[in-house]
Amino acid sequence: MRSLRTAALAALSLLLTGCSVAGAGAGVPDGSEGGKIRLVVGYQSKTINTVTAGTLLRSLGYLEKRLGDRYTVEWQDHDTGAPITAKMVAGKIDIGSMGDYPLLINASRTQQTPSARTELVSVTGYNLRGALNMVVVAKDSPARTLADLKGKKISASVGSAGHGTLVQALEKAGIDPTTGVETVNQQPPVGASALESGGVQGYAQFVAWPGLLVFQDKARLLYDGAALDVPTFHGVVLRQAYAKEHPEVVDAFLKAQLDATTYLHEHPLQAALTVADQTGLPAEVVYLYNGPGGISTFDATLKPQLKAAHEHDVPYLRRIGDGFSGVDLTTFVNDTYLRRAYGPAYETDLASTANPAKITGTDPVCDVPVDDPATASELWLSGQETTRPAATPTCLLRQIAGAGSAKVRAAYVPDTATGTRWFADRSVWLRDPEGKKNAEFLPFTTEDGARAYREAHPKTEIVTYDAALKAAL
Repeated sequence: MRSLRTAALAALSLLLTGCSVAGAGAGVPDGSEGGKIRLVVGYQSKTINTVTAGTLLRSLGYLEKRLGDRYTVEWQDHDTGAPITAKMVAGKIDIGSMGDYPLLINASRTQQTPSARTELVSVTGYNLRGALNMVVVAKDSPARTLADLKGKKISASVGSAGHGTLVQALEKAGIDPTTGVETVNQQPPVGASALESGGVQGYAQFVAWPGLLVFQDKARLLYDGAALDVPTFHGVVLRQAYAKEHPEVVDAFLKAQLDATTYLHEHPLQAALTVADQTGLPAEVVYLYNGPGGISTFDATLKPQLKAAHEHDVPYLRRIGDGFSGVDLTTFVNDTYLRRAYGPAYETDLASTANPAKITGTDPVCDVPVDDPATASELWLSGQETTRPAATPTCLLRQIAGAGSAKVRAAYVPDTATGTRWFADRSVWLRDPEGKKNAEFLPFTTEDGARAYREAHPKTEIVTYDAALKAAL
């Protein structure tokens, strides 16, 4: 069995090799080209928790508008953060976005070399409980809990945020991540194919891959990262040397990121459609994460909870392999640029962890206000340019049951225990015979989560989605 440490060392070796070959033909050393100042931005189009610094930002053109004609921007798309880090070390990418674990690796690879030093300057999106990362299995898998994968092969991108969650979750389940499972180091698309073919029995990845496979009916959610209750996030990192030489570019980038964040909050459905068009991802999956009350909370501020989570993650990366030497986060995290770009509202927004994008309105069936984020749900009917709010999951079921011939494009509900937004028809449902009005039916992202709830509420019973729809009327 190939150990986790061996897989990690191979991944780190590939990352270092990438430093010598990545970015061929990229910007010249002085960052200028044809009389224009050049900015190279590395992003991950399908990692939709980074869209405000990547896919959506690029499509809106906000950065180019703020920079003007004196600058030229080159966008480079990658599947994971590792190649972005490799190119930053080589001076081939100036600004990049990636997840919390890759950010730590980025800092580790650059902090000992002054000319290559990088800084974390903003957050794109986060989830305070860790739901951006999940583990899925094949639909017909006999596994019902993470412990059932002991001795099995699990696909993960070693050193990624999804991998970090897997390591911590396995330890919490009493499984040694280096010997208890075989971690197969694969890029997300490769791992997805391996799961479908049976080459691996589990798939641990970051937003939006788990949601995509479940939506495509190719997988079943086994472990919701929210069960770990450790914050996870993606952020923007830049080369310190470039920032010192071109502080005006950094200011423009961060202001453009804030512009894109505001656009996403004000036009969530259109933003999802735009990202879907740019990436090929289903809009329903993008909206699951990036819509109001979505799994991702988009907020650029560098919150203390996220900094603490980053410190918490360091020991886990040290166990991956000898290539990670640790980092000094006090010098890596720098919100000076963001504070300047943000303005006087920074401290207020820094202190808030409420999702700025909420599901609001009046429930058209239950005829009550939609004002509780813990229960607010949402219905997206085909052919409709807007979605419908639902006060509770039970009210959502009534809306769906009463929709008649209208086809449901997607329906979203929050997990009863963790709040993770999930597809209603892929959720595990319980019926509470003693539930209050409009709260009889309770959804969960996983069977394990529903089982834990039943242990504390023995009168609840498991019901199928179709049965819940019929009974809700």
